Amino acid sequence: MSLPIVFRPIAISELDEAMAWYRRKKFGLEKEFEQSVDEMLHRITAHPLRFHRARGEVRCALLRRFPYAIYYVPENDAVIILAIFHTKRDPTLLEERS
Repeated sequence: MSLPIVFRPIAISELDEAMAWYRRKKFGLEKEFEQSVDEMLHRITAHPLRFHRARGEVRCALLRRFPYAIYYVPENDAVIILAIFHTKRDPTLLEERS
């Protein structure tokens, strides 16, 4: 049984920005990115402890085709999505978030 997903507002913004970028880049690429994210979210919610710890309780799952990582915290009753972060960005930007 999969846990429900709760997105932090900044993670929703990052997802929206990435999808808009892929939409402008090439027809159909936005849909492929969305499918990749959806598949990873399914894997995360099905087995939330499967992916490595990035820091403390925060875990990180890398998308296979796209240069993005999903940072999340597994809780007893939900998976909290903290960021959908481009892997070329400065990782200290994540550490500055509360």
